[in-house]
Amino acid sequence: MMTETPFEAPRTALDVDRLTHYLQRHLPGFCGPLQATKFSGGQSNPTFLLESPGGRYVLRRQPPGPLLKSAHAVDREFRVLSALGMTAVPVARALHLCEDRDVIGSMFYLMSYEEGRIFWNPALPELDRGVRRDYYESIIATLAALHGVDVDAVGLGHYGRRDNYFRRQIERWTQQYRAAETATIAPMEALIAWLPAHCPADTQRHSLVHGDFRIDNLIFASDAPRVQAVLDWELSTLGDPMADLAYFCMCLRLPSTGNVMGLRNQDRSILGVPDEPEMLARYCELRDLPEIANWNFYLAFSFFRLASIAQGVKARALQGNASNRNAHEVGGMVELLATLAMELVA
Repeated sequence: MMTETPFEAPRTALDVDRLTHYLQRHLPGFCGPLQATKFSGGQSNPTFLLESPGGRYVLRRQPPGPLLKSAHAVDREFRVLSALGMTAVPVARALHLCEDRDVIGSMFYLMSYEEGRIFWNPALPELDRGVRRDYYESIIATLAALHGVDVDAVGLGHYGRRDNYFRRQIERWTQQYRAAETATIAPMEALIAWLPAHCPADTQRHSLVHGDFRIDNLIFASDAPRVQAVLDWELSTLGDPMADLAYFCMCLRLPSTGNVMGLRNQDRSILGVPDEPEMLARYCELRDLPEIANWNFYLAFSFFRLASIAQGVKARALQGNASNRNAHEVGGMVELLATLAMELVA
């Protein structure tokens, strides 16, 4: 995670002494003293780099304060990381889950620290033009590998329901949005009405889905166009893989400035980044799928889900519980995201 700069965590955010004593009893090979710094990224579950004489670790915890039902499920993250450790999908090693909230004030887990690079801008300005396409090839190949996991074989056969994924997701994220709503946003209301009325019939495409598959949730190898680890599994479940593919392709339509950067109005051929038809064709080739129908619905749903997430970030910021110092900026994106979705379907 070397390109994501940590900033010092407030003492109240993580009781280092208490955590040290706990890990000495429960994590093999761990010894103090312990230093903890909070990563600047992450809008949902606060994430810390732990450094000790015994090695480096990453801690993910639920945020303090009141939480929306089913949100911030770090125990689900730990479960899926443990399962994927048996597959070809690149993930950090799951090390320990602590469900005792008395230790640091909330549930948390530890995973291995994976050295590598994180890119926040899908234009990949840090890289030479000639290699950018290779990085996107690795991203699409990783996504295809994820969706090809035999969930029953790795113990995730009951990780979620397998029917009517999009209908259930629309209902869930509408409820989450209403629970965090702070003002009436007209395009969001229009989207909430449009999506259930145009939801495609259940396709029976079922796989493990990540739920937040975007470029800044990937660690790449330090010296090669290879995904080293997929991060942030909080929203993972069983469902339709088109949700992940469309969510990633949102980056082609998001503005090129702001807290969540995209490639809107940029010439992908000049950047050396594949365009959407190329990425869809490559994914379908790797997964042996026919041409994708209802693509604009999947995109609109992706914008809707991100808008709902952003509204939750805004609500936590207003309550003083946000994990990221840019939370208010992210929360201000709700109307833009809903407007971009309605442009696809109007």
